[in-house]
Amino acid sequence: MPDFLSGFSFSPDFLLQLVSIVAIDVVLAGDNAVVIALAVRNLPPWSRTKGIAVGAGAAVVLRVALTFVASQLLDLPFLKLAGGLLVAVIAVKLFAEGDAADKEKSCTTFWQAITTIVAADLVMSTDNILAVAGASRGNLALLVFGLGLSIPFVIFAAGALSRLMDRFPIIIALGAAVLGKVAAEMVLTDAWVASLTGPGQTAVYAGEVVGAVGVVVVGRLWARHVARA
Repeated sequence: MPDFLSGFSFSPDFLLQLVSIVAIDVVLAGDNAVVIALAVRNLPPWSRTKGIAVGAGAAVVLRVALTFVASQLLDLPFLKLAGGLLVAVIAVKLFAEGDAADKEKSCTTFWQAITTIVAADLVMSTDNILAVAGASRGNLALLVFGLGLSIPFVIFAAGALSRLMDRFPIIIALGAAVLGKVAAEMVLTDAWVASLTGPGQTAVYAGEVVGAVGVVVVGRLWARHVARA
């Protein structure tokens, strides 16, 4: 039996790890689904499903590659700071495009959507990568299975969210706020920022609220500027 397949032993310990990985994927798929749903919502219906599948698949393939170095990179100063700032910019851009009155100016092409999805997923997936890596306990088969399993979860959630955004535009603002929260958490827990400010959990929560509100406010102002241009 190939070494990769030998990782599937189906012992009680293996099954417990498997259940843990499935639970992690369900819990942590939400943020990534929000990014994808916001990125594809301006695509024509016939290419929206394709965009969700390609974006999620490409992001997960890159996650597998990055998993093997993520734990070493996590504590590098400025890494999460830069990632959080990038997520904030992406969140503002996606919200502004979704909120703009003139959809001709904010329409996103298929490859623009894919690029946005992959970029955002890569900088947001540290927690998912490390959680799955920890639950797999070095089992390569479980690791790849866990990251691959996140594809259908994300695709299903993103598809549902993109349809809801068509009917209930307020969800666009809520999605942007979620991304703002994630961005703030990444910035505040960056190794350099944490060593400089030493924020407690209360300060992190407050920062997440500011990030959520700030993304929506800046995005709304940006959308109005685009509409007037």
